[in-house]
Amino acid sequence: MHTNFRRRTFALATLAAALFAGSGAFAQDKNNIKVGVSVGNGEQIFEVVKKVAAKDGLNIQVVVFNDYQLPNAALASGDLDANAFQHQPFLDNQNKARGFDIVPVGLTITAPLGFYSRKIKSIDQLPDGATVGIQNDPSNSNRALLLLQSAGLITLKPEAVKNNTATTLDVVTNPKKLKLVALDAAQLPRSLDDLTIASINNDYAEKAGLSLNKDAVIKESPKSPYANLIAVRRADKDKPWAKRLVAAYQSPEVKSFIERQFKGSLVPAF
Repeated sequence: MHTNFRRRTFALATLAAALFAGSGAFAQDKNNIKVGVSVGNGEQIFEVVKKVAAKDGLNIQVVVFNDYQLPNAALASGDLDANAFQHQPFLDNQNKARGFDIVPVGLTITAPLGFYSRKIKSIDQLPDGATVGIQNDPSNSNRALLLLQSAGLITLKPEAVKNNTATTLDVVTNPKKLKLVALDAAQLPRSLDDLTIASINNDYAEKAGLSLNKDAVIKESPKSPYANLIAVRRADKDKPWAKRLVAAYQSPEVKSFIERQFKGSLVPAF
């Protein structure tokens, strides 16, 4: 009798565990996650995201990076649950080049790219032979070259423009004989004294005390296709916690903060 009772108890416990494991929201959800963001405005926005998420019982630990090459590696290795710092072309390049399997789950902001200078106040003052700093990663390098073309400073091979793969080798005309210098994105603000103008991503520009609206001599339209996103490992894309994270970011509170705090230098993409 005692043995049979133990067997029935064990069977019931096993059945309950199986039902629990298959219940989806409980099995796949968790309430504590680590999210990687870039230094600067990403930190500021996620202070608000954390507060909104906490109301839903989701606790977010923010991990700050100052190098664009690190957050995807940390996510792929399992050190992060998600990151929020990049646009789709950058993610596509990283997945291809480094063998990651990282996917987007929601849009965040559009951060218009700008060229900045400590030597000129207007792009009309750009001298012949000027040194022009651009990012050395493929997606942001392409983006910077497209912005130079939109300003009439260079022209690029049409095929490279169509495929979003432009490099300095695709420059067809360069009437001012600009010297294009490719540097790591984080290094560009520190190199402004040595360059005539430099393409600087919004988060690094803000950290360097530069304002897109006040200081940029060339800037992208706010309707740029380079919307940033929240990314996770493919295996996690349908997990409830990922949906809760996106919902917290895309909340009215966060949207209002972005619009109020950044006054057009960052634009909600949701």
